[in-house]
Amino acid sequence: MRRFFMQFAAVLLAVVLALPTVLAAGSGGEMVRVGLAYGSGALVNANLENNTGYGSGYRMGYFDDDLDFVELAWTDEDETQITMVKTQNTWVNGTSYSNSDNGGDVIGCYHVLVESGYRSYKQAAADAQEYRDGFVAWIDGDYQVRAGSYTSRQEAEDAAQSLGGTVAGTSSYAVNVTRTGTAEILFQFDGGDDLALGVMPDVTGADTVRTWFKGYRYYGGFRYERIGGGDLTVVNIVDLETYIKGVVPYEMSSSWPLEALKVQAVCARSYAYINIHSGKHTSYHFDVCNTTDCQAYYGAGTNSSSYQATERTDRAVDETAGEYAWYDGQVIEAFYSSSHGGASESVYNVWGTSLEQYPYLCGVEDPYEADMASKNSYSSWTVSYTSSELAQRLENYGYDASSGIESLTLTYSDLGNVIQVRVNYRDGGSDTIRPSSMRSVFGISSIRFTVNGQAASSGSGTTSSSGGGLTANGSTSLDSQGTYTVISGSGSLSQAGLDGLYAISGSGSITPAEDAASGGGSGTDTPIGTQVTVSGSSYSFQGSGNGHQLGLSQYGAWAMAERGFTYDEIIEFYYPGTYVR
Repeated sequence: MRRFFMQFAAVLLAVVLALPTVLAAGSGGEMVRVGLAYGSGALVNANLENNTGYGSGYRMGYFDDDLDFVELAWTDEDETQITMVKTQNTWVNGTSYSNSDNGGDVIGCYHVLVESGYRSYKQAAADAQEYRDGFVAWIDGDYQVRAGSYTSRQEAEDAAQSLGGTVAGTSSYAVNVTRTGTAEILFQFDGGDDLALGVMPDVTGADTVRTWFKGYRYYGGFRYERIGGGDLTVVNIVDLETYIKGVVPYEMSSSWPLEALKVQAVCARSYAYINIHSGKHTSYHFDVCNTTDCQAYYGAGTNSSSYQATERTDRAVDETAGEYAWYDGQVIEAFYSSSHGGASESVYNVWGTSLEQYPYLCGVEDPYEADMASKNSYSSWTVSYTSSELAQRLENYGYDASSGIESLTLTYSDLGNVIQVRVNYRDGGSDTIRPSSMRSVFGISSIRFTVNGQAASSGSGTTSSSGGGLTANGSTSLDSQGTYTVISGSGSLSQAGLDGLYAISGSGSITPAEDAASGGGSGTDTPIGTQVTVSGSSYSFQGSGNGHQLGLSQYGAWAMAERGFTYDEIIEFYYPGTYVR
């Protein structure tokens, strides 16, 4: 019996050694795919360089459906710089790579296939050394030895006759791994449209590995995919907590209070979680991008002490590890921006999105952010135009302002933010600008502003309303002169008129019940609020804040932390009804 088990163990060991090695891409937990280069920013070539002291050499393979790394090949540990290029004619001249002749050496797209059917990379690599310019290729699961790289089939056929091989190319999805600055191919990968090349830095077993890419140091692995046969889409694959450590110091200064950094960590983690599971960037095959379109992400950063992760930012992530902001049992999409200037705004007024979808983005008055006015360069700003300059700007954005501007009619929400600007033209026409495009159209930083100093205050404007009425159960009209029974949180009953009550419309907008009953509750595209009309030969936009006005104010978080609030209290203030766990 003992001899049988020894024979079985030997067979099992042989099978295991013949299989490709599977390694986790990160330190455990949920994995994140972060887009570093994609779309119009996809690359002809993509370089990697080992960060000295944090691993050496590279392993090549692919990431499976669980984002575990399957190793197929490797370099020597002294191979510290590699460049991934498309398998098409590519010229390299120093650090310059081009798909047209730039005077350098060429990496051709035709090769000589010498032998195929190898069981392992090690066997193929040994044979590849017997040929000049020999290299190992992994083509749809088959290890091959190939030699040379030629720009034309004829050149490859001439070489094949002398080598005794056949001409070979790749699909439009293939990628070459080359020695940086040379035309030498180290490894060729072609998994068709099913598998993309993966690279995991380090062959030495270093405890902490990080790698330079485009001026920043990143943890984890990298994926290079030619979506639709195009340029290289580069994705960093890393575990969630490590990803958050690569977000916090670039979304909030590492010098800010620890409680504020913890706020940023929880919000960034919550936002990432939603994006991982929502498929925002499905077309590019990753979860989040590395820009402020999602969240700024630069890994461990640069060598500059002012732009890198620190012990404090890492501590904020570690001390909130696994914590999210929740509302009614669901992780929230924790939108945030630099500053609000005095109040955030309802998502309905900003994006037209129902508060039923984002009940925690209802807008709050912020008495704290002003504490940081001396430190916030956006606490006060001014953007001015002559009437003709503003008309030209509108023309540039596709509006017909050729007749000139007669006036601007601004609608303010109860929180004091501009939720609509109607541009009135001299020919009697008009255009309506909503908050989603207001900042870009007018070249301003937030939607909290006045024009020519005309603020929305009592008696300064009119309340916009049309149609609708206060209804119950979607149909029954309520008398604006009547009294109604109010049920308190403790269950007690009392009588009240409309004064002091508020109505919530189907879209989620909240308005005084008295206004709603008089016709402002529903049935109109005109937002409810105070209107101010401004005219003149020039228009001066004076405001405060920077960003989309939703959710968290980062400067407000700083201010609240300085006042002694904890990170969960700060989150629960900016996202009403939420809790951290």
